[in-house]
Amino acid sequence: MRAKLQIVFISLSVGLGGFLFGLDTGIISGVMTYVIPKFDLTEMQAGWVVSSPSFAAMISMLFSGRISDIIGRRKLLIIIALLYIVSAVFSTIAFSYQMLYFARMIGGFAFGAALVVGPIYIAEISIAENRGKLVSLQQLNIVFGFFAAFLSNYFFNKYNTLDSVFLNDENVWRWMLGIEFIPALLYFVLLFFVPKSPRWLYLKGEMSKAKEILVNFYGNERGCIEIKSIEGNSTAYKKKSKLKIKDLFKPSLRFILIVGLIVGILQQITGVNAVYFYATSIFKETGIGTDAAFLSGILLSTISVIFTFVAIYLIDRVGRRPLLLIGTAGVSISLLICAYGFNEATYQLTEKDVYQFKFLNSEKLITVVNKVYTNDVDFKNEMKTILGSNIFSKNDGAILETASKIDSTLILIGILGFVACFSFSLGPVMWVLLSELFPIKYRGLAIGTIAFVNSFISSVVQLIFPWELSNLGSSITFLIYGVFALLGLMFIFSKVPETKGMSLEELESILVK
Repeated sequence: MRAKLQIVFISLSVGLGGFLFGLDTGIISGVMTYVIPKFDLTEMQAGWVVSSPSFAAMISMLFSGRISDIIGRRKLLIIIALLYIVSAVFSTIAFSYQMLYFARMIGGFAFGAALVVGPIYIAEISIAENRGKLVSLQQLNIVFGFFAAFLSNYFFNKYNTLDSVFLNDENVWRWMLGIEFIPALLYFVLLFFVPKSPRWLYLKGEMSKAKEILVNFYGNERGCIEIKSIEGNSTAYKKKSKLKIKDLFKPSLRFILIVGLIVGILQQITGVNAVYFYATSIFKETGIGTDAAFLSGILLSTISVIFTFVAIYLIDRVGRRPLLLIGTAGVSISLLICAYGFNEATYQLTEKDVYQFKFLNSEKLITVVNKVYTNDVDFKNEMKTILGSNIFSKNDGAILETASKIDSTLILIGILGFVACFSFSLGPVMWVLLSELFPIKYRGLAIGTIAFVNSFISSVVQLIFPWELSNLGSSITFLIYGVFALLGLMFIFSKVPETKGMSLEELESILVK
């Protein structure tokens, strides 16, 4: 029992890098409500602020796996924690768009590396019976980060009132970002209680230390079995030839590389990070108002936590493939529901509506009284033309809440359904699969390369999402993501193998030909 708790503690500690990723992802959705008017950002500038960590993550993901092969998983994780701390401090004190952008890029270098090295480390301290659960703990940390972010944003926004002597529109976003410093510091401290990866130690020729750690985790009998399993592939482990990216394209690795790449792309091309990063904006699009949008973010992150626990419970019982199939089907259906809900919406302001906006120059809006808009793009463009982009961005929640005639419940069901299905399938299962598919010799390089592609897709989705909402509209945007999910479902059904219940060495003998 003590050993099991020790393994869970270590996995959760390593997975705190995921918590910080989730925290940053969720927090920025609320921060942008204040930062856009603060720095008078264009749509593309707003997209760059949000997506800059993902662009930085691409670079760190490409090299972090290989660096961890050289200096060790644990040592690199400690460096990652330091980068998180630096990013939190400089984001909080940012005095310009450029400074905020670069501070967030530092955070991107950190979480890009954390998302690669974390699953590698956890998989290498695991055994076949618990590997799925333990690697999924990183995804649990991510969704707990989302929950903490949305909860934090909600309370900061709630107490940012005209009567407050502490919070105002000028500083509330700094407090939102500054809260990241606390878990970053905790992450840094906890990593000093984490041992080195036993499989990495074996790769470096330190067999006695590797055996000592595995025996400490699993007892003498099971620890020795794991060591023998590792020794069975000793030729591959001990081969010292320098790896290059082109080595991943060997015929023997082609199948698992294609599977890893497609699943990695699918995880992001369905728009999950756009939904998390812009959750507050999306909910405001439904016309439920700014306060309700922040509150809905808490509901969204709660659903993520609940269904990630579902994944942890089921992943070593029913397997990776069934979770992917069911979850991706649900993702597609949910996104198509959102597309339908936004497509049916209309927007109209009455004379009474116009004069209630005392904070605006109401006379300017007289020209659009009782005019019916059948899509959100035309309505928002008209508002920006009349009021100016800056004024509209400050008051879009109130305006959309008044003007929208939309089934917000249907869209909320669609978004929550999407998040629920993603949280027990593509979210955790992708990282579990990547940690299992590749031999240890190639694992760091392969996961880093696929994670690079994953992060590139994520950053592009985040970058163009504000443009999509403004130029294509919410309905077309969600339709595109839903079609991608449907195509991904067909690939999973035809190609993705089951990896449940086999050691890393057994999987290598089966999948690498």
